[in-house]
Formats: sequence, structure tokens, C-alpha cells
Amino acid sequence: MSLRIYTKTGDRGTTALFGGGRVPKYDVRIETYGTIDELNSTIGVVIAHEQTPQEIRIVLMELSAFLLVLGSDLATPDQQSSRMVVPRIEPKHVTWLEEWIDRWDESLPPLKNFILPTGSMPSALLHVARTICRRAERRAVELAEREHIGEAIIPFLNRCSDFLFVAARKTNALLGSEDVLWRTPHAQ
Repeated sequence: MSLRIYTKTGDRGTTALFGGGRVPKYDVRIETYGTIDELNSTIGVVIAHEQTPQEIRIVLMELSAFLLVLGSDLATPDQQSSRMVVPRIEPKHVTWLEEWIDRWDESLPPLKNFILPTGSMPSALLHVARTICRRAERRAVELAEREHIGEAIIPFLNRCSDFLFVAARKTNALLGSEDVLWRTPHAQ
């Protein structure tokens, strides 16, 4: 007999933390790792998009795996980690993001203007992911003001949004689609 996907344990508006304990589904911790899940799902759309260059796909697959680590890290408060081994986001993950940011940014023309979040479809989707990442970062900062979270989590999210911005630009470049520069709008 296979396990059922539904447990009915959340029918009263609470959810279990990994390793024990229940909290309301609106708890800031749940909102934080739920936003990470939304971010990861958006990354999945970019990976699956037929126009996404293979170079970008490969790196996004690794980022997706790190986002699962981040979600499990956030779903397991430190005080419960002694009962089970849970992977955590570490400074080396922040360094990984920085290395990709630097590698891709060096190959792109320097920015002298703001750009609009568009170009190719995969690039536009990466900009959506970037804004979701910024929301996740805001939630993580709020959570960190209330409870202890890993010290690398907020830097990871901060760097991740920068990574997604550069990935969007790199995707446009690989697809031959120029960044769309922002210009002051003129009223009609």
C-alpha cells in the first residue's frame, strides 16, 4: 500500500515543523519557507522553458537543490536539530552564488541605466523569480527578528536575488536579446 499525499493533519489551520511541533499556517516561518517554495517553483518554470539556454538550466538546477536545503533549514528550528541531521545553508552556498554572479557579470556589458524586467521569456521569468526572492528575504528578516535562523540564510537570499538579476541578463545575452533600458516615460 502506498502512502497517501493527504494527511488531514492541517485541516484545522496548523502545520507541522520538520522534527516536531505545530504552528499556525500563517506563522512567519511557514510564510518564509512557503515563499522559498514559490521561488523554487518559478525557477522550475525557467528550467522547463524551451528557450532557456542549457548553460543557465544547469546552474539553475543546482540553485533549485540549494533552495530545497534552504526550505528544510527554515522548516527545522535549531532547537530541534539535535534529533535529526538536517542540511543547512552555509557561507559556502553564498560564495557559490557570488562566483556565478562574478563569472556572468564579467561577460556582460556594464549597466549604465536601469533595465526593464523583460527581453526573452526566460529572462522575464527570472526577473519574476528575483522579486519572489526579495519577498522571501523580507520574510526571513522578519523571522530572524523573532527567532534564531541560520546566519547564512539572509546573505544567501540577498545574493540569490542578485544572482537572478545577472542570470536574467546572461540569458538575454545568450539568446541574442538585448536588455531593455529604462527611459523616463513621457506623458501623452
